[in-house]
Amino acid sequence: MNFSRMRDIFEPHIQQIREHIYIDNELAIVHGDPRVFQLIVQQKPPFSIDDYRLGLIAKGEIKGNINLVEKHITAGTLVFIGPGSIICPISFSPDLEIYGMGLSVHFPMPFAPGQLPSAFNGQVRDFQLSVSNADMETARGIIETLWHIVHLPDYNRQTVSSLVAAQMHHYNGLYSQYTMQRQDTLSREQTIFDRFIYLVNQSATREHQLRYYADKMCLTERYLGTVVRQASGTTAKEWIDRAIITRIKVELKHTDKSVARISEEMNFPNPSFFSKYFKRLTSMTPAEFRLS
Repeated sequence: MNFSRMRDIFEPHIQQIREHIYIDNELAIVHGDPRVFQLIVQQKPPFSIDDYRLGLIAKGEIKGNINLVEKHITAGTLVFIGPGSIICPISFSPDLEIYGMGLSVHFPMPFAPGQLPSAFNGQVRDFQLSVSNADMETARGIIETLWHIVHLPDYNRQTVSSLVAAQMHHYNGLYSQYTMQRQDTLSREQTIFDRFIYLVNQSATREHQLRYYADKMCLTERYLGTVVRQASGTTAKEWIDRAIITRIKVELKHTDKSVARISEEMNFPNPSFFSKYFKRLTSMTPAEFRLS
């Protein structure tokens, strides 16, 4: 679900939503109205994204699956979803009010190479933070200023870049506080599970065996499997399978790649094994799923 795809989705409805959406090749801004979100949800999730998205929920709530984990996001929450994420919206309330921005791969990041704030440097795929009213108003104020600036004739790109930097620093500071507080109460089992899910999201398209993740975490397969099941109620193999199947669904629904090519890219031994694996877990062949 890149910027080009979003423009194609919004174009037929632009007269109805132009007061609530701004999008060019570098930057997108959502300004309140949930119809923008509705149009995205109608496009057969799950989706993968290759950009940075920072938003806030001012009213209402959303349920969805982000990077394998189901989320219930309510008003008063700041949301970040990073490149490489897979998202699957499930439902949202009628009173949803959402503000946010997306930064495409073409956006000139306002930071020197290697100097992105730690929350955005690739070590975190996504986060959701329940914050104070004051912190929410700060984030909302930056979005409102951005919205005003981009609607000026020949707006100043450096001003936009500086506002984006301010928002990212704001989110990063709050995320740092959150992680410090969470470390004080997080159990060893939950820490291991969080690390496992991060690695699965990062590598499952190529690495299908639990042994790989256990080796990366310097644990035995048996111990890792036990901890993951205790922390989540789901086996480690099931988490790996979920990640693989979700990525396959994205490729089948939103690309025209052949089954053979997807099989090769995802490190299956051959297309036949790939098809049998997919059917065993979804009750459909890849071709049937693509046509459904």
